[in-house]
Amino acid sequence: MAVNHPFMHIKTRLFGIRRIWRPLAVGCRHLHRTSAAMADKKLFTPGPLGTSETVKQAMLRDLGSRDLEFISIIKKIRAGLLDAAGVSSADFTVVPMQGSGTFAVESVFQTACNRENSQVLCISSGAYGARLGRICEVMGLRHQVLSFPEDGSVDPARVEAALRANPSTTMVAIVHCETSSGIINDVITVGKTVKAIIPDCDVFVDGMSSFGAVPLDVGAGQVDYLVSSANKCLQGVPGFAYIIARLSKLQKCKGNSRSLSLDAYDQWDNLERTSQFRFTPPTHTMLAFSQAMEEFQLEGGVQGRAARYKENCTVLKAGMREIGFKEFLAPHHDGYIITSFCFPKHKNFNFNTFYTKLNERDQVIYPGKVLNAECFRIGNIGHLFPADVRHLLGCIQEVCKEMDIPLPITE
Repeated sequence: MAVNHPFMHIKTRLFGIRRIWRPLAVGCRHLHRTSAAMADKKLFTPGPLGTSETVKQAMLRDLGSRDLEFISIIKKIRAGLLDAAGVSSADFTVVPMQGSGTFAVESVFQTACNRENSQVLCISSGAYGARLGRICEVMGLRHQVLSFPEDGSVDPARVEAALRANPSTTMVAIVHCETSSGIINDVITVGKTVKAIIPDCDVFVDGMSSFGAVPLDVGAGQVDYLVSSANKCLQGVPGFAYIIARLSKLQKCKGNSRSLSLDAYDQWDNLERTSQFRFTPPTHTMLAFSQAMEEFQLEGGVQGRAARYKENCTVLKAGMREIGFKEFLAPHHDGYIITSFCFPKHKNFNFNTFYTKLNERDQVIYPGKVLNAECFRIGNIGHLFPADVRHLLGCIQEVCKEMDIPLPITE
């Protein structure tokens, strides 16, 4: 006859918990060992970028979207971005948007351009400037693309001529750092030119790969909208982008958007009223970004980060010249975010082999995006330091030797 002991059900439940806990604990130990054995690759790319261990660790928490701590983090991020831009909350606001940087770009077009009489001038000096025009095309938004050579910066005089020829232009959109080549465009002069000819015209700057590392006086440049992404120079992780918007402009945009999720006005209005996102926010990404912003300030803000990236770039360019690689841009273009290098003419050079062999050494570079030249790109941004660049240069030398390309390259 079975004895139904009063504590038997407790013992049974504890045994069940142990059966679940033991494999879970073993799995966690295995994951820890695997993570320790798998070092992160070095990302010499325009994004996503390498991040610090402390930024990654900041994601190892779960917070609800309505949690008071998370609401406080959203407020902190918005205020910190205004500070990084050097603008006042009396004149500007920050609208974080879920998704990649391109989501924020399209959000600005959706929100700032009304359905009746908007006319956009998209300035293109590379692939990302061309994308501005493509977004307008897909939206059915009236636009003109003013194109410049990929190896030259935007000429404000040509922008002026285009505006005088079409005074009904309501927005001018331009990329600050064209990462298909590495060139930096003079968006301040362009912005001043726009306002001098059409004072009410919106100036929209795609600062995706420059914000936080290339100084930009938003106020002096008459910028009305600027976008960037969490995983660029502020060294967070992918998951959201943000719009820095002039309040007097954004407040007039109610009802413009043809998209519900990309409506930056509605997102801003809801954040102001409730301090919450309209739809599920990327909580872990924002936790990481909050930590990344603290590290950004500790490094010295824009000036401190620019100094490290410039040193990375100086080491890279000097080392690549010594090996024999030639830069796509002329020396007077002093961008330091990413550098395009021309394929050497040596018969043994094959980019896929070159890329693969570097990747096997945990060094990740990027293919070229220049249309009229064969190039590859090496970024200087993210959690990279001069020692990392020197190690990359050593790996490049090894790979060239394995490919039977004598150094320095002369062909």
